[in-house]
Amino acid sequence: MSENTLRLRRVAIDTYRENVAYLHRDCVVYRSEGFQALSRVEIQVEGDGQPVLAVLNVVDDEAITTRDELGLSEQVFLQLGQPEGAHVSVSPARLPESLHAIHRKIAGDRLSLEDYRAIARDIVENRYAKIEMAAFLVACTESGMERDEVMYLTRAMVETGERLSWGEALVADKHCIGGIPGNRTTMLVVPIVACHGMLIPKTSSRAITSPAGTADTMEVLADVEVPLEKVRDIVHRERGCLVWGGTARLAPVDDILISVERPLSLDSPGQMVASILSKKLAAGATYLLVDIPVGPTAKIRSQADALRLRKLFEFVGDRLGLQLVVVITDGRQPVGRGIGPVLEARDVMQVLNNEPQAPADLREKGLQLAGRILEFDPDIRGGQGYSLARDILESGRALQKMQQIIELQGARAQMPETGSLCHKVTAQDSGTVSAIDNLQMARIARLAGAPLDKGAGVDLYRKTGDSVQQGEPLYAIYAAFESNFDFARDAASQYSGFQLA
Repeated sequence: MSENTLRLRRVAIDTYRENVAYLHRDCVVYRSEGFQALSRVEIQVEGDGQPVLAVLNVVDDEAITTRDELGLSEQVFLQLGQPEGAHVSVSPARLPESLHAIHRKIAGDRLSLEDYRAIARDIVENRYAKIEMAAFLVACTESGMERDEVMYLTRAMVETGERLSWGEALVADKHCIGGIPGNRTTMLVVPIVACHGMLIPKTSSRAITSPAGTADTMEVLADVEVPLEKVRDIVHRERGCLVWGGTARLAPVDDILISVERPLSLDSPGQMVASILSKKLAAGATYLLVDIPVGPTAKIRSQADALRLRKLFEFVGDRLGLQLVVVITDGRQPVGRGIGPVLEARDVMQVLNNEPQAPADLREKGLQLAGRILEFDPDIRGGQGYSLARDILESGRALQKMQQIIELQGARAQMPETGSLCHKVTAQDSGTVSAIDNLQMARIARLAGAPLDKGAGVDLYRKTGDSVQQGEPLYAIYAAFESNFDFARDAASQYSGFQLA
């Protein structure tokens, strides 16, 4: 073994979508190559032709990495695919060629399809550090992206991952741009549309900054981390599914960019459209319904912004062969009563069971969206979709379809319960609820422990337009752990999120 060869060591650290390597400060390779912390390095396995790239961290503790070892974080260790103790060499990495395109974008230039393809390839091959991806995202946000550029980025992200094919011309999907707590209409739309016989293989996300994603809520009822072959079997048998989108390698560049966007609170229209449509195209959708909620505390605050975003969705969708309908909906308050996985799953099942206490707004919005998707069927005349969706729901067929999907995905032997700690937030005055702050209600639910703690969250007792007397409860906070409970109660005491007229 030469002095430039090191033994591989697995360092059990989750670096969240970033390849990180660890060298001891007294390592001969570290000193001879003149490395610095945060340098980018190429890791080459002896006898293997394809190097893997990583960002270098320097350590002084031999309990982490000794002087003759190269430590690797979880992601890069799995990517390298070698056992601990394997011999590897480390050398300085070359800068990605596509970095020149990012410099041009920073200067305000318009990039070509080939530019975006090169950037996407280098990102998916881990040739970019997070600081360089952040520069790319900020440049796209500040300089802006022309609509052709949004289409180029979307296409490039689709091309760098897997693309599913279902063998049918009409494959439906639905997406909400987010920002509205409790908005679990997808779990109503899928069984209704599947009952009609239309294919709707729904791959959903987990929460990133919200109290629950559709996958988190569905996980209360069934397994969502389902192998792709099993997903195909479920979809062909039941015409639909509700699984986590991470099961397949669909538009992986999008997942990497999101890991950089979220800490920076970046959410530009161009990036949003490219992110959503790349995932839908990769998942095999041919028809898509996009829900854009508008409200003072939603992602989109004005009707004018919503209309501009709708035109961008329609332009990119049309150029990439996706039949697309965009609906602008009421985003002034949470949808349903529950905010958090268990509470949201309860609301969904109440609607599917046609229970009298089921939240009317969740039921109505679910029917409206399902009706629009049913009208993708050329045999359904415009305007008939809603009544058909309502008939499927009220007949109990949607519930039966959901139960079949749950069973095939793997029903939970025991559903989690709401957190044992409960605090009711009461009205300080009498009056009528005039506004509910989506952002604050989501924040309180997350502080309570959602979505990691499935039973944590907020249960709303009042919605806008409801009257309330002083001292009556507005909502309840549920948590499983004292620390989370205290954080959520403290946030609610400072600002309840409710305004009374």
